[in-house]
Amino acid sequence: MKGLSKESARWHEVGEEGEAQRVDNYLVRLLKGVPKSHIYRILRSGEVRVNSGRVRPEYRLAQGDRLRLPPLERTPVASPPAPRFGPGPRLAGHILHEDEALLAIDKPAGLAVHGGSGVSFGLIEQMRRERPEARFLELVHRLDRDTSGVLLLAKKRSALTALHAQLREGQVHKCYEALVKGRWTTSKQAITLPLHKYVRHTGERRVRVDEEGQAAHTIVRLKRHYRDVSLVEAELKTGRTHQIRVHLALQGHPIAGDDKYGDFEFNRLLARRGLKRMFLHAHTLSVFHPMSGERITFEAPLPADLAEFLERQQRT
Repeated sequence: MKGLSKESARWHEVGEEGEAQRVDNYLVRLLKGVPKSHIYRILRSGEVRVNSGRVRPEYRLAQGDRLRLPPLERTPVASPPAPRFGPGPRLAGHILHEDEALLAIDKPAGLAVHGGSGVSFGLIEQMRRERPEARFLELVHRLDRDTSGVLLLAKKRSALTALHAQLREGQVHKCYEALVKGRWTTSKQAITLPLHKYVRHTGERRVRVDEEGQAAHTIVRLKRHYRDVSLVEAELKTGRTHQIRVHLALQGHPIAGDDKYGDFEFNRLLARRGLKRMFLHAHTLSVFHPMSGERITFEAPLPADLAEFLERQQRT
């Protein structure tokens, strides 16, 4: 057909952005330029496979699902410009600190820290594109895509090595604000439950409490009660994947809006009240500066969407 280009069969891994989406809707967004009628035809015929099996259009995807996409003909679509994230008007307020060794950023929610697992372009790739002159720029640690707050980058390899040593030795101080379901009853509580990463049969990566897992230590402090939720501060003594999310959920107080370990019915109730994402924010990070040796602290205020949601809740 005139004006169409053809490609070969390929495999595609579903990332977090595809979790719980219908496969037909996901393909419409993924396959730009392919008519919807053609997408439904290849679904019905079984040419699209999910984890090597046939699925119906209403099948709900999970993170890690592998899609086999047949050769497709599509109308060429102009590629949109790569998203900007770097010094300039669109980053006003996001850079918290910068010097010769460090760059601290107030990461917005919804932005992956790096590409991979279905995300082609993350924060670190954006920063490198914005700063082509930078000889070295690496993530010191990570935040979940839906978590906002302080994220630290190193501008020297020596700084990265020194900060990783501080992380291993427990010298990095990290505190998060989280809104949890129900009434948190203790002013201060230590949670020490070992965590184990695993992969579900769908390919989704998850974390569970397991005696054979890695040691994990979280200190939780109550900040304020609201009608049916509580605002807490979670201090990380270790930095395991999904540590705060799993530890709080196991106490019977899952994080509001958490779509992996949360209370899904409660999340829907909060969504109707205006909560659009997981309420977890990395508000403080403190390290010894790798050049001067002095303790330096970075703070990110609660984002406007979360602060406004809190203002609408009834305090108790």
